[in-house]
Amino acid sequence: MKPRLLQRELALACVAVIGAAVVLTVTRYNHGKSHRALPQAVGSYVATAGASGAQIGHHTACGGVIEANTLGVEQPTLPCGTQLYLTYRGKRVLTEVIDRGPHESGRQFDLTAALARLLGLDGVQQIEWSYVHVG
Repeated sequence: MKPRLLQRELALACVAVIGAAVVLTVTRYNHGKSHRALPQAVGSYVATAGASGAQIGHHTACGGVIEANTLGVEQPTLPCGTQLYLTYRGKRVLTEVIDRGPHESGRQFDLTAALARLLGLDGVQQIEWSYVHVG
């Protein structure tokens, strides 16, 4: 076999091996991501909640801005960013604390309008909530 042909075949074989390694790495990485389980809920509590009525463009105490599709809650004591599950009429949503509140008496949580719509919550209602397990 001629030396140049041998070099070309060896180079193509190296490219094929490197390509296969990249494909396996990407496939393994994506496979792990696509089947990642949701965080585990801790505890189960009952509270009253209502839509906050926070206006689009409102700057939150947690450093965000309310947009039309913002999913979050106002809560006076939980730290900003605390992830929670809220359940109403069998519908469960993962959300987080994005602002201080509620601003009306008789409730423990104010929900953004988008979150209230997603849960089907109208007015002030009793919900279930739980912490998200961290760790």
